[in-house]
Amino acid sequence: MAPRKKTEEKASPNEAADMVLHYLHRQNRPYSAIDVSANLHNKVTKTAAAKVLKDLHEQKKIHGCPAANRLPRHPGTLLFHPKAQQTLTLIQDPTLTCTPEQLAALDTTTTSLRNQTIQLIATAKILRSTLSSLNSELSTADLVASVAGLESEKAEILSRLESLKQGKAKKVTKEQREQVEREWKKAGSVARKREKVARECWRFIEDRVMDGEAREELRESLGLDD
Repeated sequence: MAPRKKTEEKASPNEAADMVLHYLHRQNRPYSAIDVSANLHNKVTKTAAAKVLKDLHEQKKIHGCPAANRLPRHPGTLLFHPKAQQTLTLIQDPTLTCTPEQLAALDTTTTSLRNQTIQLIATAKILRSTLSSLNSELSTADLVASVAGLESEKAEILSRLESLKQGKAKKVTKEQREQVEREWKKAGSVARKREKVARECWRFIEDRVMDGEAREELRESLGLDD
C-alpha cells in the first residue's frame, strides 16, 4: 500500500495575516488571492488568503484594484498590493540619501562615463572595420597558392593559343553554340531570380533592424554590396 502524502500544516488566522502582509511588502507587486496562496506553498489556503486580503483591504493596510484584462478567465478578480508609503518605508533607508555635493559628483561621473562610452563605440566601429578588411585579405600562403594557380592557367592558355596559331582549332558546331546560348540564358535567369530574392529578403530585414549601424554591419557581412 502506497504511503500517504504528508499533510501540509496550515497557518493560523493570525499567522496567515502576517504571512500575507509580509509577502506583499517583500514582493511589492499586485497579486490575487490564488497567486498568494500558491506562492506561499498553500500554507494559507485560497479561501483563507481571500479573507485575509479582504480584511487587510478593509483595514486600509493594502490597496485593491480590479484585474481588468490581466486575468480574462477570472472576471471580477481583485489584485492586492501594499500601500506606496508602507513599501517605501520598508525598502528605503533615510540615512542613505545623498548630499548635493554627492549628487553633483555623481552627475560628473555619469557625464564622464557617457563620453567614454561614445568614444569606445567609435573605436569599436573602427576596429570592426579594420578586422573586416584584414579578414578579406589573403594570407601569404594563400597568395603563393593563388600565384601558382595563375601561372598554371597562363601556361594552359598559351598552349591553346599556340595550337590556334598553327591552325589546329576545333570548329564549334551549330548545336554546341546553341547549347551554350541556352545555358547562358538559363544562368542569367537564375541570377536575376536570386537577385530579386536577395532584395526582398533585405527589405524584410531592413524593416526590423532599427539600429542603422547594426543594419549596415549586417548588410556588409551578407556581402550585398559586393
